[in-house]
Amino acid sequence: MPLPRRTLLQTAAVLAAAGASTGAASHHPGRIPHKAISIQLYTLRSLLDADLVPTLRQLADIGYRTVETAGTHGRTAAEFRSVLDDLGLRATSGHSGLEGGIDALIEESSALGHRRVAVPYAEFDTADGWRQFADQLNEAGHRCRRAGLRFGYHNHDHEFATVDGHRPFDILLHRTDPRLVHFELDVYWAVHAGQDPVALVDEHRGRFPQLHVKDRSATGEMVDPGTGTIDFPELFDHARAKEFIVEHDNPTDPMRTARVGFRYLRTVRW
Repeated sequence: MPLPRRTLLQTAAVLAAAGASTGAASHHPGRIPHKAISIQLYTLRSLLDADLVPTLRQLADIGYRTVETAGTHGRTAAEFRSVLDDLGLRATSGHSGLEGGIDALIEESSALGHRRVAVPYAEFDTADGWRQFADQLNEAGHRCRRAGLRFGYHNHDHEFATVDGHRPFDILLHRTDPRLVHFELDVYWAVHAGQDPVALVDEHRGRFPQLHVKDRSATGEMVDPGTGTIDFPELFDHARAKEFIVEHDNPTDPMRTARVGFRYLRTVRW
């Protein structure tokens, strides 16, 4: 017998609600939300130093809504923030070293409106040097957390080479407090060092809320996102990162990298 119309409608409503609930719980599976796409401004440093406002305007026109800073290109933090505000951009994260002190780092990051800040580079000749640095990261992370900032470290490839029989990356991962220090995984440099980034994010779940999306050619060159050999869809599926940041250390055409990277992150699916 055919089901009464009311029963059919009730069944459809239940199924629709179940589908909506599943979709909400999975947090947009298979694509990157627009607001999670950013670009490391180091990529465009030559253009920003020469012509700050028009360069940032081009990024906004491409579709970027968030950026990651690496300095303020001759402006104060407040002036730089004002330019971003006028263009509808937000500096959600930034790179900053510890050389000027943690207070200065917090002050600048707060003025720029950062949610996260990461140390971009460190290198030590001994395992003890790396251990002491890890302790510094914990202290900085503690103070940043009190100021409402998330604090992290950004890798290159040398952290995966052994020093005194230990890999610096392992020292940093295991000696830092996960509540205080996160890692911004530079995918190109990790792969360049022979690492499997999917295995890294699986083994250290939750430590990598930020990814630097930099691709690598078959011969090892750094190339624009989506034009090389790195399997980003698989990585993104495993990483569940909060921020996906386009970067190229030495692009021949920085604005092209910005366009290609944004388009790739907007269209990539898994």
